[in-house]
Amino acid sequence: MSRAFLRNRAAGLTIDSLLYGLSLYAVPILIGIASLYAIVALDSQYPFDGQRPIPFRVLEQAAVPLTPADALGLLERTAPVHQHDTKLSESPFWLSFTASPAGGGEATIVELPSRHGTEIECWNAERFSTIGRADRGAGMGAVSMEKAGFAIELGRLTAETTLLCRAGHAGPARITVLQWPDSQFGLSVQKFHRNAGLLDGGLIVLALFVLVTAIINREWMYVLFAAWLVANLRLGALSAGWDLQWLEKSIPQEWIPSIRQLTIAAYYTLTYALFRRLFSEDLRTVRHTRLLGVAQWTCVLIIGYAVALPFRHFLPAMWLTAAVGVMVILYLLLRILHETRSKVAMWYGASLGVAVFANLYEVISAALGFKGLIGTVNSVTAALASSLLAAFAIAEQMRQEREGRVKAQNELHSTYEAMPIGLFTLSAQGQFIQANPALRKMLGVHRVQRDHWSDHFELGAWDKLQKLVLSGDGQEMEIRSLGRRGREMKWFMVKATLAHEKIEGSLQDVTDKVMATDRLRFLAEHDPLTGILNRRGIEQEFDSAIGVLADGNALCLAYLDLDRFKLINDLFGHMAGDEVLKQVCERVRNMLTEGQSMGRVGGDEFVIVFRGTPIQSAAWICRGIVDRIGTLPYQIGERAFQVRGSIGLIEISQHMRVKDAISVADRACREAKGGSHGNPVVYDRQSPVFREREDELRLIERFGTNVAPEGLFQVMQPIMSLAAPYDSLNFEVLLRMREADGSITPAWKIIAAAESNGRIAVIDRWVLTRTLEWLSLHQELLKNTRFVCLNLSGGSLNDERFIKDAFAILSQYGRTVERLCIEITESVALHDLDNTRRFIDGVRSYGAKIALDDFGAGYTSFSYLKELPADALKIDGAFVRSLNAHPANLAIVEAIVELTRNLGMKSVAEWAEDRATIESLVRMGVDYVQGFAIATPQEPSRLLLAESSASFIEDESVAAYVRTTLAKPASRDLLDAAADAARLNLH
Repeated sequence: MSRAFLRNRAAGLTIDSLLYGLSLYAVPILIGIASLYAIVALDSQYPFDGQRPIPFRVLEQAAVPLTPADALGLLERTAPVHQHDTKLSESPFWLSFTASPAGGGEATIVELPSRHGTEIECWNAERFSTIGRADRGAGMGAVSMEKAGFAIELGRLTAETTLLCRAGHAGPARITVLQWPDSQFGLSVQKFHRNAGLLDGGLIVLALFVLVTAIINREWMYVLFAAWLVANLRLGALSAGWDLQWLEKSIPQEWIPSIRQLTIAAYYTLTYALFRRLFSEDLRTVRHTRLLGVAQWTCVLIIGYAVALPFRHFLPAMWLTAAVGVMVILYLLLRILHETRSKVAMWYGASLGVAVFANLYEVISAALGFKGLIGTVNSVTAALASSLLAAFAIAEQMRQEREGRVKAQNELHSTYEAMPIGLFTLSAQGQFIQANPALRKMLGVHRVQRDHWSDHFELGAWDKLQKLVLSGDGQEMEIRSLGRRGREMKWFMVKATLAHEKIEGSLQDVTDKVMATDRLRFLAEHDPLTGILNRRGIEQEFDSAIGVLADGNALCLAYLDLDRFKLINDLFGHMAGDEVLKQVCERVRNMLTEGQSMGRVGGDEFVIVFRGTPIQSAAWICRGIVDRIGTLPYQIGERAFQVRGSIGLIEISQHMRVKDAISVADRACREAKGGSHGNPVVYDRQSPVFREREDELRLIERFGTNVAPEGLFQVMQPIMSLAAPYDSLNFEVLLRMREADGSITPAWKIIAAAESNGRIAVIDRWVLTRTLEWLSLHQELLKNTRFVCLNLSGGSLNDERFIKDAFAILSQYGRTVERLCIEITESVALHDLDNTRRFIDGVRSYGAKIALDDFGAGYTSFSYLKELPADALKIDGAFVRSLNAHPANLAIVEAIVELTRNLGMKSVAEWAEDRATIESLVRMGVDYVQGFAIATPQEPSRLLLAESSASFIEDESVAAYVRTTLAKPASRDLLDAAADAARLNLH
């Protein structure tokens, strides 16, 4: 680039700056100086100075009309005046005055300038000849309408001439008479029309400018200001007497009073509306709601006056009401100025002050009787000045709003640049127009202008964005970056809208959120330790597979349980156990193919879904899994662990629920645990296990309410005393259910179904109530009954509501409860020792007894026995039934009996099925025996006919042993209340 070019360019810039400064500062200043000089020093274009006030005599005509002669006679008795106020009177006024020659050979013009004059007729006072007449519509003879009033053209007078006139007025007219030379009067008429045109043109142009500004900027307050300017124009024209025309068109005479009233009402209402809109925020600050209400009602009243009242009555009412409203507005303006120091309020207050005190000076005139304060030219000046000051107020507000917008734009720009969320603007074709730094950082680029949306996002992202924008319902979408040029792939949340044929939106990096959501979704369906499906995931896999089972696809489900895995956790800790589980899952997954899924449903329990796999193939895979699990040890650090597994495999039929399938497979697995390792137990669709499960499900459905199902009944199995077999009739209450076909459902099925459905408390409540009812009803027939055993489920004993209900039931039956002996299984007692002790104490407080049932069946801890105040202990039938078959059983039972005796309890042996077992129990010192050797469960009616439990023995060998060996003349029942009440608490 050459030096000459740079010099020329610098010179051009300098000239531009000078021209700009000259146009912006010098020219406006010169125009202002020239205008001020013209106003002060130059001669007027319409120089006139020949008008002369004429004194006149005036008389208001009374109700009786006067002739010109009568009126002249009465006028001669009055004194001459230079002005006279009609005081709103609409009666005709007679006036006489004398006009003199103008001099210089010019014609003489007499003017009656009152703008409130409506008509006039004049006569020569010497000859009573008519000179002419005129009204606001037309003129006759030498009288015509000129400027704001009327003019009388007398021609070239050679001597003084006396005139008599009758004039009509409307409004607060002031009658004056002026004499003009013809040439001077012509100049005054020209200046009058020039001033009227100046007022019309100036304010209309200003109003149009404001209106155009309002339309362009869509700011409707400026429309209000434009209407106010027009109203101000009309009010100024009314004050100057120029309101008889509009845009060089004469207004019909009959319209003028109504137009004047509506003009005043419109001006006042627009003034209030503009004030209310302009200072809406400031008015909330000063908090004068009631005063604003007063101003509102003055507008309503003035509009009503303008519509309903004639002009002569409208003006006084309007003056009074407007005075109140103006005072309110001025007071509020002063408050706003005081509290906010608002320049807008200052300019608008000045505008309102000028307009009010210039255009409503008739109030002062009516009160004081003179009009010398403000002249015609001042009315025009006041209208222009008021409009100019109001324009300053609007301009000041526009300046403040512009500064606010600029400040907001700067703040918005700063926010746009600093916003951590990516912001963008696209063309309709998808090119980037603008992007903030956050978006560029997200995309890993320094600039995006001219780039297309699809240059940075996944395939189809532009189509997705267009659909999002066209939907127009504020939705959002996730898109993925391209992840190219060594950048990792990211996820973004996009919100966008269509604005002025451009797409504007925001972009948020939600990669972490998406990854966390995916992780949560994975954890919702997968086991966090092993990575395989969890129970929820495997159930969903099962539901998906069974949905297509009807298409002829095979489906099988296996239940895998690791044997003795708990020992690894107990001996080596959970970390070692977790590592073993991971390796087990890895081995099993390597055995599975596509469509076969594995899920963890317990600590060491797993479910495998074989989708599309026949039962024979699934069984072959399961054998391989068992071998794979147990063949090689699991190396954890320096230790090696051997783990084996058992599998139950079932074939799935259509409409089988996942819960039922897992339950049946679990049953098959437990069966496999009892068999030889390596051989899964397989149930095909025809297996009776499924029919049993269906029966169980139907039974569960019958427990769907809080009411015990129909068909329940009780049977009773006698319990015989080995010390005095014929002295007592004791028994245990057992539950049964009679089906519709007459078959009997055993207690264990009923209890299992009720517990599965969460309704076991309903069954136990029914059993407890029916047993006590039966005992209470037949207590006279049960005199030898010392105790009646009754089993309660562990689920009920952990149900606080059932416990409260049970105590309430016991409290209803008094001493009948003393025969009741409630059995609690050892596992339930150990589950919550404190809760068990609380229940036992509560039951014994009502007189009932407690027996620990199935003692020895679980992980027996003798230490807890001393914590529980039980009355009897029932030895688990598994030991009793094979008592003589295993010497160990004899030793265990003997130890239990000795322990029971030492703790002050009574022992009861269950499942005694033959004489040899009874003999062994007698030798050990067992107190009571129960089982088929004594009696099977009996109908309750049979017990009412018996004397003792021994009465039911049917085996002759057992019966003979009882009669000859156990029965003694002085035998006594060890549970008798009179003998051992203090020691045993058994009655």
